[in-house]
Amino acid sequence: MAEPVHDTIKSSLQAAEGLYHRLVLLVGEAGSDKTEAFHDVADELGTEVVNVNLVLSSELLELTAKQRALRLPEILDRIVDKVQSTVVLDNLEILFDKELKQDPLRLLQSISRNRPVVASWNGVIKEGKLIYAEIGHPEYRRYDMADTLIVSMDGTATIDLEKNN
Repeated sequence: MAEPVHDTIKSSLQAAEGLYHRLVLLVGEAGSDKTEAFHDVADELGTEVVNVNLVLSSELLELTAKQRALRLPEILDRIVDKVQSTVVLDNLEILFDKELKQDPLRLLQSISRNRPVVASWNGVIKEGKLIYAEIGHPEYRRYDMADTLIVSMDGTATIDLEKNN
């Protein structure tokens, strides 16, 4: 299953080259083997997978709650600057923490302006919307899919939809 997804991620990265935000989201629920697909892509691209929860939490540890919210975008940008090529981000749950007062999709878009980024998204696509968490959950988010390249764990991608229209 990871092989078609792997190829679709690479195709989506190529399609993102000319876009303002060079962001590709791999969307799937927890346990859907996104991490395995990421490691395959990272190996082929000669880069590494960044575990955002691990790296970011250690950077935020010494800061107050207010400092965390204010400095998170700068810290995340510094983390991805260390990667010399395509940035592959996994385990993004920390970005959705209500205490950090961030818009996770906007954060990902901002770091993808100057470099290609592939990021995991623990959620689903329903009725043309990108969804994280369930309605009523404190971290629930719902976005329009416009201006976002999305690859689903079933191998479908927004670039395929654009080709068909």
